Amino acid sequence: MDQTATDAGDRQNRALVAIKLVHTVVWAFLVGCIVALPVAGGMGRFRLAAVLTVVILIECLVLVLNGWRCPLTNVAEKFTEERSPNFDIYMPVWLARHNKTVFGVIFLVNELIVAGQWLRAH
Repeated sequence: MDQTATDAGDRQNRALVAIKLVHTVVWAFLVGCIVALPVAGGMGRFRLAAVLTVVILIECLVLVLNGWRCPLTNVAEKFTEERSPNFDIYMPVWLARHNKTVFGVIFLVNELIVAGQWLRAH
């Protein structure tokens, strides 16, 4: 393989690593929002819980508008032929495969918890 092809491959690998890092950080932030919901409610910080809810709902809208896929997945596809469930993010395959279901359920349960906390507080 010539040096030009090697350099191009290195650039693609670096780009994919950068996308995976950004995707993982964004995912962790959103999971943090979901996990923080009942904590905010338990502290009586219902406006904060509402902001966290809006952040998650905006993410859901982005996913829906993008065919239920993260836009970063589309970007990552340009840099690799790999298509395993976690090719575009740093997480285990099983979690990447079931990510929306797992955290969708946790989000809904946490919303119910916050609603109960709000009803008890008012």
